[in-house]
Amino acid sequence: MARDHKPLHRRVRATAATAVVAALTAAGTALTALPASAAGKPKGHDVSSHQKNVDWRSARAKGARFVYVKATESHTYRNPYFSRQYNGARDAGILRGAYHFAVPDKSSGTTQAAYFVRNGGAWRADGWTLPPALDIEYNPYGKRKCYGLSKAGMVSWIKAFSDEVKRRTGRRPVIYTTTHWWNTCTGASRAFGANHALWLARYDSADAGTLPAGWSYWTFWQYDNSGSLPGDQNLFNGSITGLKRLARG
Repeated sequence: MARDHKPLHRRVRATAATAVVAALTAAGTALTALPASAAGKPKGHDVSSHQKNVDWRSARAKGARFVYVKATESHTYRNPYFSRQYNGARDAGILRGAYHFAVPDKSSGTTQAAYFVRNGGAWRADGWTLPPALDIEYNPYGKRKCYGLSKAGMVSWIKAFSDEVKRRTGRRPVIYTTTHWWNTCTGASRAFGANHALWLARYDSADAGTLPAGWSYWTFWQYDNSGSLPGDQNLFNGSITGLKRLARG
């Protein structure tokens, strides 16, 4: 995720994925920046304070149809560029949403959700605002990859966050994660797939691959951390009409 630090899943690419890329390259079929399975799907991206003052009209011209903007982290940090990024995207005709980077060992899911909604994570049925999103992945700040929580404790934390976002906005949050993290840190929980859209992170792959437990399809796929658009590169699993329907709720 485009955050204010480098995520672990970017520093270390999966060995299997690297082997696939090497094999394809050896066969003369190297992967392009846009996965082959992405044809016709709306393109988007996600940004944080790393991207600072984004040229939104340029992004729109390069194909951006949606963007997620980092709003908050834990219960103390707010992206100082959030307002200009969030409003700038809308002014350029790009659907936008806000995301929160979870740090579950700092405070409760309820506390972090409340902070998020107060500082950019609110939702409006204006046709331009995507559902709020929760970014939950390996801990970039220490060795406790699951933040020291048990599997049941992590499921409870995510549920508390989701319940508070729903109470305050009327929408369940989109969940951004990796398959490996989810199955490791939640014990392959199937408690969220039925009513939470999945935003899957998987790089160096021609397709989205195996999904986290509980989901049968992805809604957003973050397929690379660089490309033609500012920040991370994403796809929506549907049509532009479907994307607008998701925004309307």
